[in-house]
Amino acid sequence: MEAVIELAVQNNQPSLNIQIWKEYTDIVEISLISPSGVRVGPIQEILGPQRFSLGQTEILLYYGEPSPYSTAQEIYLDMLPVDSYINQGVWKIVLTPRKIVSGLYELWLPSEGVLNRGTGFLYPTDTTTLTIPSTAGRVITVGAYNGLTFSYADFSGRGPLRRGGGIVIKPDIAAPGVDVTTVAAGGGYTQVSGTSFATPFATGSAALLMEWGIVRGNDPYLYGEKVKAYLRRGARPLPGFDVYPNPQVGYGALCVGESFPV
Repeated sequence: MEAVIELAVQNNQPSLNIQIWKEYTDIVEISLISPSGVRVGPIQEILGPQRFSLGQTEILLYYGEPSPYSTAQEIYLDMLPVDSYINQGVWKIVLTPRKIVSGLYELWLPSEGVLNRGTGFLYPTDTTTLTIPSTAGRVITVGAYNGLTFSYADFSGRGPLRRGGGIVIKPDIAAPGVDVTTVAAGGGYTQVSGTSFATPFATGSAALLMEWGIVRGNDPYLYGEKVKAYLRRGARPLPGFDVYPNPQVGYGALCVGESFPV
């Protein structure tokens, strides 16, 4: 069954690039329907770039290959202006299945900071919003919560992740990331929010674990996945979540005191 994704393009949008991620085992052909109703495709998967023109918009489509570290396939879709701007209105991206094994796919746009207001998917989802480097397999992915109210921070990226034809729960843990007091540029202190300020809590906790294990000789091989396993085990529940791990806070709130093996 075809999937139709609607994309709104605001006026005076100079260009737009879209990334489509899917498993390489799935074979999918792509069609584009312009705001005026003109359709190009289905466009078959072939090596090298393919170019098409729809009104004042030039389409560049490129089917990527799996990387040395991933079985996923990235499809690049660039919308370039013939003159100054691409066609405004509602575009439709049609995915036509030819051979489906997993059926999992994601579409990504650039951050809203580089898009005109009003440009975006008409029906976006609030799942799978994690981005590089949190999507790497062996990293400790850290979400954010409010350390005062213990509530989930709505700006925090959510999983799950599609990997190897299956689903991986991310983030691994959550740490305080709302109104964190830190030093300010030029002196003094300020309050900041974001997962960038939750991650240092996990970094410090990992350092304490490794100091205990490697430096003090309690666990000389305490590296990588072992540290992650200890932090997951020590995580404590947060209000509002009954199932762990989950796509918002993973295994729970960071608690290094409970992470040390006994």
